[in-house]
Amino acid sequence: MATKVIVTGGLGFIGSHTVVELQQKGYQVVIADNLSNSTIGTADRIAKITGERPVVEVVDLADRDACLSFFRTHADARAVIHFAAAKAVGESVQRPLHYYRNNLDSLMYVVEGMWQTSCRKLVYSSSCTVYGQPERLPVTEQTPRLAAECPYGNTKQVSEDILTDLVHGQLPPDGQPFRILALRYFNPIGAHPSALIGEQPNGVPGNLVPFITQTVAGIRPCLQVFGNDYGTPDGTPVRDYIYVCDLAQAHVAAMEYLDKDAAVGIDFLNLGAGRGYSVLEVINSFERSTGEKVNYKITGRRAGDIEQIWADTSKAERLLGWKAGTDIDQMTSSAWKWQQSLAREQ
Repeated sequence: MATKVIVTGGLGFIGSHTVVELQQKGYQVVIADNLSNSTIGTADRIAKITGERPVVEVVDLADRDACLSFFRTHADARAVIHFAAAKAVGESVQRPLHYYRNNLDSLMYVVEGMWQTSCRKLVYSSSCTVYGQPERLPVTEQTPRLAAECPYGNTKQVSEDILTDLVHGQLPPDGQPFRILALRYFNPIGAHPSALIGEQPNGVPGNLVPFITQTVAGIRPCLQVFGNDYGTPDGTPVRDYIYVCDLAQAHVAAMEYLDKDAAVGIDFLNLGAGRGYSVLEVINSFERSTGEKVNYKITGRRAGDIEQIWADTSKAERLLGWKAGTDIDQMTSSAWKWQQSLAREQ
């Protein structure tokens, strides 16, 4: 019988790509999603890729009663991949209480549901924002966590602390310990090669690449580049951009790792490409890979942004046997193909 996995936020950007990889590896997937930043039609798109429509339940995991009821319904699930969270840096500065309630309540209720149903394996969607602005680059998992630059980053730090305290506390009633991997993502971009799924934020995008594609598609009038006076080669912020399909494959590897005896407790892994690109370099890659011109303007810095960060991914390579291998031009090109696919459907 196929292993049943709950994927929270499974209709979102990273979640949908991970569901595809899980199904193609033979896992039985159940998605819990409140549709706050996703659409129900994504389940049909997943089915077109894999030949199987995942089970989807529309549920607000920050509602304790709804969350625990969902877990009772799926008490036979053996693992959870927890993506569901509000995740825009800028929005978190404007709406901090929403971020704390949504991200922390949902995590605690998910873990409570796991506790009550004997589900003990958790892959947690963390973030490189837990490092703040590091003093040395690249960051390793031993890099000190500095004060978060935004409420979103702080919710990820607090969530990691909650999970650490969980595994160091008393054992659940069945005596089986939790096995947790907290995956610190860097900046996922791109879309599935089929152009059937990709990043499709509700409202104004909070991330760079969908803002680029929507600007070129005429949905947005202009891309704002927030600051060109940082201490980077071209003055714009530098990030580690990872192809979303590479990231999705890392989650399958994480699931397999949690089956090993050494996985008891909690561990932390950086998931990135291992190098940094500036905002202008990403724009240049998009123009180079698509032949399209991006209308952008330089504006002031955005609250909550750090100057630069990229990952040392050697620990993930060693433990998971995984390494990101897609170049930046392939990433930006795939994002544009996805945007074009959306345009053809309208």
